[in-house]
Amino acid sequence: MRAIVTPDGTLTLGTETFRAALGRGGMRAAKREGDGATPTGLLPLRTILYRPDRGPTPVCAVPVEAMSPHDGWCDEPTHPAYNHRVRLPINASAEPLWRDDPIYDIVGVLGWNDTPVRPGLGSAIFLHLARADFAPTEGCVALRLDDLRHVLAIGLTEILVTA
Repeated sequence: MRAIVTPDGTLTLGTETFRAALGRGGMRAAKREGDGATPTGLLPLRTILYRPDRGPTPVCAVPVEAMSPHDGWCDEPTHPAYNHRVRLPINASAEPLWRDDPIYDIVGVLGWNDTPVRPGLGSAIFLHLARADFAPTEGCVALRLDDLRHVLAIGLTEILVTA
């Protein structure tokens, strides 16, 4: 099932609309590493990662995997693991997925710059939990916990990000 995300910070799935936090750099078709932009286009939901110590396994239409404290995501464009899940520590820049705050308690890995991966065109584009104040993300789409669990449970499989 396809959701549509618009620049006004909403995600619509079927007849339901949810508030969403988007990238601090706006929305861009020409996404680059570090620009803080949410990439536009059709982003398939590849898999769901979750913290098993912080809630039940999400119900969803895509594969689900529990995270561990050693999981990260490589964001170094020159590294062979760029834009892939990695085991920490790694001899490259990588974002930890197991965080003290709750924003990555559930992470939907979105299909951006992954078939094939092109160095510098952006990494770690996720669907994750929004901060309480809906502060902008680093390029991801973020929802409230209840909303994220709901859209996953009703069959979200892709997000169309429109500018």
